[in-house]
Amino acid sequence: MQERRAPHHSSAIGSFLRHPATAAIVSLGFTQIISWGTTLYALGVLGKPIAADTGWSQSLVFGGLTVGLLVSGAISASVGRFIDRRGGRLAMSLGSVLNAVGLVLLSQVHDPISYLAAWAFLGLAMRLTLYDAAFAALVQVTPSRGRRAISYLTLFGGLASTAFWPIGHVLNAGYGWRTTLLAFAAINLLACLPLHLLGLARRETPQQAEHARATGNGETQHGGRPLEGSTRTIAMVLFGAVAAASAVVMGALAVHLVPILEASGLAAATAVVMASFKGMAQVAGRIWDLTLARKWHPLDVGRVSVGLLPLSFAVLMLGGANYSTALTFTLLFGVSNGLVTIVRGAVPLALFGPKGYGEILGILATPYLILAAVSPAAFALVVERWGYEAGEAILLGAGLVSYLGMELLIRWYRRRPS
Repeated sequence: MQERRAPHHSSAIGSFLRHPATAAIVSLGFTQIISWGTTLYALGVLGKPIAADTGWSQSLVFGGLTVGLLVSGAISASVGRFIDRRGGRLAMSLGSVLNAVGLVLLSQVHDPISYLAAWAFLGLAMRLTLYDAAFAALVQVTPSRGRRAISYLTLFGGLASTAFWPIGHVLNAGYGWRTTLLAFAAINLLACLPLHLLGLARRETPQQAEHARATGNGETQHGGRPLEGSTRTIAMVLFGAVAAASAVVMGALAVHLVPILEASGLAAATAVVMASFKGMAQVAGRIWDLTLARKWHPLDVGRVSVGLLPLSFAVLMLGGANYSTALTFTLLFGVSNGLVTIVRGAVPLALFGPKGYGEILGILATPYLILAAVSPAAFALVVERWGYEAGEAILLGAGLVSYLGMELLIRWYRRRPS
């Protein structure tokens, strides 16, 4: 028996390694680490050096990223249509070139106008290279394994700040922020461009898709045919509202997690250490999706992910100022944050299918990106005027809206006429 199983096991591994999905996931995994680390996360270590060197306010420096995200949101649907028509390989390869050009431009700025203009240019490049583009490219490569491919990819993307904050810190200390940005540009051109061209060069064949379904390696078919017509519109509106409400929370805490923990009573150093647990919780949530929840409908994973948002803030606001409350809040939010990224890609794929997937993601990403861009500044304004309790109450409310929207979507979807 063992002698017969060994060749089968060997051929299964070989089939996995040869499958276009494997090359795409690994290639995009590395490009996501680089793309996120050198653009959206770059100001995490370069923001203060840029402000100190130029004399600009930190609100101006970090406002550049807000401009970039607003541009990404404004062009999101158009980029999604471009990916559907011309393919993720061309779009993401072009994005790598534009990332490099934008980082070179950013390294040469000497006045606020050119600084903000460089970030606006990077907004286009980021929309062509970050998760929404990568999810669409993956589904083009492997429609039969799209959800699982998205989950695997997010495991890589979660390492972006872990990898590039230390790299950026070392380069800035030795050579300054301008040379650091030039190095980041070179990495995008020399690493991401060939990885996009090679990793997205092949797509699974109909035979490979059928084999995946026959052997149980394909996606579980949860809801029959993709939604069309008015039901498609209703589902897009409901899920768009869910994603938009969650973006208010995710965007605010991307910047304000440490201050919120300090406001809960932790010392500054303890708050920083506590905030680092968020990354581990993100990874734990994504591993759960890949293992215990791999047969779940993405809507049910979505229910868990957005349900943890209001729960986390309820714990923070009702649990009192202590270490265990802060830890519980951070872990709950981290798991939610890790799952929401997957849900944003997996739910549209389950509801609408792979056809036109890039445009659908683009439309749904528009309010998400815009609200994620403005919520940090809006939260800061609320805290400045009314304090952290008011800010946390607003985020609790946004989390409840997201959860109730998901419940409404699930109930409508499962009770609709087939």
